[in-house]
Amino acid sequence: MDKFSPDFLLGAATAAHQVEGNNTNSDCWAMEHMEHTSYTEPSYDAVDHYNRYQEDIRLMAGAGLNAYRFSIEWARIEPEEGRFDDTQAAHYLDVIRCCKEHGLEPVVTLHHFSSPKWLITKGGWEAESTVEYFARYVRYIIGTLGSELHYVCTINEANMGIQVAAIAKRYTQQMMAQAAKQQNHAQGAASDGHADSGNSDGTVQVGINLEKMMAGQEAAKKENLKVFGVEKAENFTSMRTPQGDGIVCRSHEAARAVIKELYPDIQVGLTLSLHDIQAAGGAEDCAKKEWDDEFTHYLPYIQGDDFLGVQNYTRSLIGPDGILPAPDDAELTQMNYEFQNIKTNDRTHFCTFPI
Repeated sequence: MDKFSPDFLLGAATAAHQVEGNNTNSDCWAMEHMEHTSYTEPSYDAVDHYNRYQEDIRLMAGAGLNAYRFSIEWARIEPEEGRFDDTQAAHYLDVIRCCKEHGLEPVVTLHHFSSPKWLITKGGWEAESTVEYFARYVRYIIGTLGSELHYVCTINEANMGIQVAAIAKRYTQQMMAQAAKQQNHAQGAASDGHADSGNSDGTVQVGINLEKMMAGQEAAKKENLKVFGVEKAENFTSMRTPQGDGIVCRSHEAARAVIKELYPDIQVGLTLSLHDIQAAGGAEDCAKKEWDDEFTHYLPYIQGDDFLGVQNYTRSLIGPDGILPAPDDAELTQMNYEFQNIKTNDRTHFCTFPI
């Protein structure tokens, strides 16, 4: 930390559902425990951060960090529609004060993927009513905790549902193309009986496996009716429609308005998952459209924000027919994200688009 100015924040970040454990009133918890789940495994105790946050914060401080971005779990604060749990709010107040005691700036995220189960029964993130429900939750939590905060992120990776929808579309197209290839191969090479099986697993970074999601959809509808009362559970990481995208944007705007009304000095923004969009030769228009889908169409909704959070995992190399696979010799993460050596400055055949 000696290399940075005192006001430079260097911290760690978590999502409540992924670390706290036993988030039993959330949609993610319900979906994790369904028979026809698209989740890889249940969260159970996770890393028990809910009970061990003091130890975890001490470790962050000991590592030289001076900020901690964590999310408040809406499903704990409002486990039933209209019933707010003051005890849970007090828990998060303790987390905030623990951060300050150890020299960490608390940066609060109000929504990080998981939602109350009851919200999904009312249409979830494809229902216009969610804008009002989210604003009501924000009014309660900022009214309770706002005096302790300087930075608030309304929604984490607001564009995640759009990205999931795009990935699912590409995955479906790949499977259809693979099926057609197998059929043609079988017809043209009946003598050996072999077919190319492909290598696409449809895995997404939020822990959802699209291959499982696409299979058994009819059975999943019946289970959704039993668990949520609706055939399609529109949670935050579902394949989002343009209408749902607008609902997320208006929810952010409504939350920002509430925060600024109650505590004008709080710095407010959201975060987006953004790739380094690079155009392969001749695909500049395709890359520009990809950048608009991922980022620029959000500009009207964030003009009044104090900051923008950017989560960047890898690049997207765009060709005339869409996203290209990583080069054959590329080093990949477990999520198939490409490691790119940016030190070479060899970008002569790529182009990027500014904000």
